Amino acid sequence: MGAYADEHRRSLEDPEGFWGEQARAVDWFTRPRTVLDAGAPPAGRWFPDGVLNTCYNALDRHVVRGRADDPALVFHSAYSGTRRTYSYADLLQEVAQLGGGLRELGVGPGDRVVISMPMVPEAVIAMLACARLGAVHSVVFGGFAAAELAARIDDARPKVVLISSCGLEPGRVVEYKPLLDAALERSTHRPDYVVVHQRPEATAELRGERELDLAVLMRPGQFQPAGCAELAATDPLYILYTSGTTGKPKGVVRDHGGHAVALAYSMRAVYDVGPGDVMFTASDVGWVVGHSYIVYAPLLVGATTVLYEGKPVGTPDAGAFWRVVSEHRAKVLFTAPTAIRAVRRADPEGAFVRRYDLSSLQALFLAGERLDPDTFAWAGETLGVPVVDHWWQTETGWPIAANPRGLEPLPLKPGSPSVPVPGYDVQALGPDGAVLPAGEDGALCLRLPLPPGTLPTVWGDDDRFRRSYLDAFPGWYLSGDGGHLDEDGYVFVMGRTDDVINVAGHRLSTGAMEAVLASHPAVAECAVIGVADALKGQVPRGLVVLADGVTTPAGQLEAELVALVRSEIGPVAALRRVDVVAALPKTRSGKVLRRTMREIADGGPGVVPSTVEDADVVERLRPVLRDDRAG
Repeated sequence: MGAYADEHRRSLEDPEGFWGEQARAVDWFTRPRTVLDAGAPPAGRWFPDGVLNTCYNALDRHVVRGRADDPALVFHSAYSGTRRTYSYADLLQEVAQLGGGLRELGVGPGDRVVISMPMVPEAVIAMLACARLGAVHSVVFGGFAAAELAARIDDARPKVVLISSCGLEPGRVVEYKPLLDAALERSTHRPDYVVVHQRPEATAELRGERELDLAVLMRPGQFQPAGCAELAATDPLYILYTSGTTGKPKGVVRDHGGHAVALAYSMRAVYDVGPGDVMFTASDVGWVVGHSYIVYAPLLVGATTVLYEGKPVGTPDAGAFWRVVSEHRAKVLFTAPTAIRAVRRADPEGAFVRRYDLSSLQALFLAGERLDPDTFAWAGETLGVPVVDHWWQTETGWPIAANPRGLEPLPLKPGSPSVPVPGYDVQALGPDGAVLPAGEDGALCLRLPLPPGTLPTVWGDDDRFRRSYLDAFPGWYLSGDGGHLDEDGYVFVMGRTDDVINVAGHRLSTGAMEAVLASHPAVAECAVIGVADALKGQVPRGLVVLADGVTTPAGQLEAELVALVRSEIGPVAALRRVDVVAALPKTRSGKVLRRTMREIADGGPGVVPSTVEDADVVERLRPVLRDDRAG
């Protein structure tokens, strides 16, 4: 760990010197003299006297430096068959035009704009247009439930809401305008304007002079194209609401300066992607992954980003990702483990991989949930490239732990997202706040100050920020994940700390049990939850989705899985029941709804979050979860 260790040590010993150097990768209108104001409430601010514009850094500077004709954004729709490539000049023209239209509607620095769109170029253009003006965008999923959309509108209080008329799903069209209408009936805040991007698959009805067609704002010559506002590095770029929130939404704030510096650094250090490279991030712009690694980071470094509208399987087959990689010559593919598990389940032999030229692909990056060793092994063997698990959160905006391929590719360890990225001091803490020795599980925490690019606060509520992240262990940021570091400094994330269960006084990781279940060749996906038990406090229950072609009787498979956990973890695990189910309920980012399943199994209502991919999966599971047959 020569190059990596040196850089990581320097980032912790001299954060101001280190990040001052990284800030040179960004163009500033006024270069910051102060790198870190550690005393700024609530937890310090980066580059407080710097002035810049994120959109200028993502678009204008590449055009100015002779790269106007280089591809910036490639749109690839598996539903409509559309392919469109935007050069940096094309994208700049569209963004400046929409910026001018929004400015005409009264949008300026600090105003909020809510964007509810599917994976279409207009979503990217809208985000960049807001950044250009200094407006604060808040992207929510297209097709978001009305109640949740209303809560976000009331919290962000946008001047404009920008939506698409519809989104496309396999076999159906989802109309968005009725959902927004219902949300606005519920909300107390009224935006000045609703702007609709009309898609041919379903046209939305516009009512009144406050509802406008996006095409009018985008019409060349209609309005003067917008220039770049000069913004403080500490000005907010966007608000992103964390998934699964109940009650008042929790809006993660991202600033302009730290965000641009951190993302540019991560592209070099972690992903090894630079000018002219192609990055295919198979996520959604509604998630932090889409914000960071579909929209902003690739453009900040002059790369080409692929915007994919489709699924990993079923649009039309399990070769969807490989087709995109081959067609657009992607160097890096970034997606969630659940997507690769779906591909593996549909194509266990990797037949579709062999149909495409994947010679451009140099690494597969996975994040968003725990990567089980079997999926790690299958992807690596099938693709023949490094599979890089990495760990981060909506709150951090970029990786906390990863294999630093741009600095020094390190040995990969199944089950680990490798090592802390420079800028992050990651430790496992015990209940008393003491740093635990190697190998001992605790609360994974980040020593303050957090590096640039991480959340400086929660929208409109510094106290909530402190309560949620800082108060548990003074001087540390509480990640909410549990795990440990090994003797080599590799991080092992075992799951959310509320997924540690207490069985007769023994604290056990459901993630460890899931890893054992996933190692069985019949299992495609699995989840373990802790269920209330009168005698032991909690007992674990397993749910598994079978791999295609498995014919083992359920009773026999359950016995094999129970025996496997007993062998690998020990009788203390007390796993006695494993149910075979058709599917596990997940959010759109691929996170399994363990908390919801646990609530149902314990007799509660099991509130289904708005970010769930398919609510019917939860309903089909309710009878299984509430069946209290003896284990």
